[in-house]
Amino acid sequence: MHILAIDTCTEVCSVSLYSNQGKTSRFIKGVEKSSGLILPLCDEVFSEVGITPKDLDGIAYTKGPGAFTGVRMCIGVVQGISLAHDIPTMGFSTLEVVGFGAAKKFNTDKIAVALDARMGEVYWGLYQDQKLTNESLRKPDDVNTLGQDFIGVGTGWGAHEQVLSERSGISNYKANFYPKSENLIDLYLIHVNENGNFDDKLPLPTYLRNNVAHKSLK
Repeated sequence: MHILAIDTCTEVCSVSLYSNQGKTSRFIKGVEKSSGLILPLCDEVFSEVGITPKDLDGIAYTKGPGAFTGVRMCIGVVQGISLAHDIPTMGFSTLEVVGFGAAKKFNTDKIAVALDARMGEVYWGLYQDQKLTNESLRKPDDVNTLGQDFIGVGTGWGAHEQVLSERSGISNYKANFYPKSENLIDLYLIHVNENGNFDDKLPLPTYLRNNVAHKSLK
């Protein structure tokens, strides 16, 4: 089985290719417009494993929320590869990918994800019992009161550290925690194992801030 995973929805960019050799991955952070590097990164992992896009059995991707350009880039690349070669796809929330990765890294089922959404807001979600809830766009002072048993992750904790900590009651948080395509692979395999199917729908983005998206498309 060959599964490609793509993420460009935040300030990082990553791609992973799952095969019988394991996971072959690339991760880039700190490069301006890193999402524009996604196609060369895909070419690198294809070359390393020795396959071409037509050999893929599926594509996993982050569908947002996140940076508007990054979300569109991710969806555009996935649509291009999947439609050109009739490859099924499966999309996951950026918040779910971050929450899943944090739950695995910190060995806890109580994760509060906050991604900086700019405009004084955060993309907010809770990852508990292996699922994402409360996914929404919020002002930092509107988040839930949760308590010390939660761990906060995501760039929103760096941008709104004091308010988020005071409102949520969380003192343990990691702002420099990002989505990674390796975790997309794991989520994909878990979903297929439990449900035995793919999401064959056309890949579409999740913005949460729809008024901005609509204005940008005019």
